[in-house]
Amino acid sequence: MLSTTPFEEGAERGDLRAMVGSLLARELPRERALALDREGAFPASAWSALGAAGLLGLGGAESAGGTGGTVGDAVAVVEEIARVLPSLAVDYVLCGMAMRLLADAPGTAAGAWLPEIASGAMICSFGMSEPDVGTDLLNLRTSARVEGGRWVLRGQKLWISLAHEARVAFTVCRTDPPEDGRRGRGLSLIAVPLDQPGVTVRRVRLAGMRAAGTCEIYFDDASAPLENLVGERGRAMALLGRTLDAERVLAAGLSLGIGRAALDLHLAHLREREAFGGAIGRFQALQHAAADSIADLSAARALVGTAVRAIEDGRPSTALTGMAKLVAAESTARVVDRGMRAMAAQGLAEESAMQMYFRDARLQLFSPVSNDMIRNILGESLGLPRSY
Repeated sequence: MLSTTPFEEGAERGDLRAMVGSLLARELPRERALALDREGAFPASAWSALGAAGLLGLGGAESAGGTGGTVGDAVAVVEEIARVLPSLAVDYVLCGMAMRLLADAPGTAAGAWLPEIASGAMICSFGMSEPDVGTDLLNLRTSARVEGGRWVLRGQKLWISLAHEARVAFTVCRTDPPEDGRRGRGLSLIAVPLDQPGVTVRRVRLAGMRAAGTCEIYFDDASAPLENLVGERGRAMALLGRTLDAERVLAAGLSLGIGRAALDLHLAHLREREAFGGAIGRFQALQHAAADSIADLSAARALVGTAVRAIEDGRPSTALTGMAKLVAAESTARVVDRGMRAMAAQGLAEESAMQMYFRDARLQLFSPVSNDMIRNILGESLGLPRSY
């Protein structure tokens, strides 16, 4: 019989999923998860539990204080988290980015934080987007200069998850002019302490991913030690580029988790809801919607698996991870929409998780990168002229 559970996984991966599911069942029972979403509150105890279990350190080298593991392991974990509280999965993806970035910066001040981040004792955020800069990151305005033996930053960041809980924000800023018209040159990544007079953090309340802690950060002559430069000065884009394939496939796993949970709710409703003398799941029209959803999810999962294997085998994976992110997000949006239509008002009730999945799935269409930009990248990969 068809199932929403992942297929073609070994026993070890299945054990990992079971461990994550058990942890989350203790830390985030459904009523607790919905309450955190409603309040927009960070699930601190669940985060600590993920750290204690070694799950926040996936992607970081064991020799540097991480947990090791593969990209496929991290995708499985983020999917299981997204089934329970998608907001927490967003923050987990950011932690995975930190693991991969800091693994490339051994010996630096930031690299020394990897064990603390992996344990959950230290929370970090990423300052990338700005009010006028989203996908066009090379046009950012936040700047940093050396003054008095420290970095001094001025600027503003927007749509920054976890900044209200974080000790530092890994901030992309311009430290040097572009070289030979190449805007990507001259951008640096600096770990900026957030508990200081030159930093103001303001929560931004969203309709979806409410508990992810979306914030705005203002830098008004904020300072950071010179050793908080992550990687090479002026080469932030090259450093970040090494994390993008993993970030996109993790985002795809997040979408799969939302879609899988929504389809489970959808199917339970078809079996339990009665009308006209029996369960509504006997009606062909409603069966077809569920059939389309399992087909969508299964196709997306197969593509995500292909992308994961390409990364783990060291093969070119940018196009595959882009397709995986695109297809998983679009498929999940359709899956959740079908589930909401079937459940109707019951799905919109605050005590139903469907309304959370319905809202959260929308963000996956444009976060962490918009699906239209993914399509631009795929068009270029097909040998067509660059469109941006």
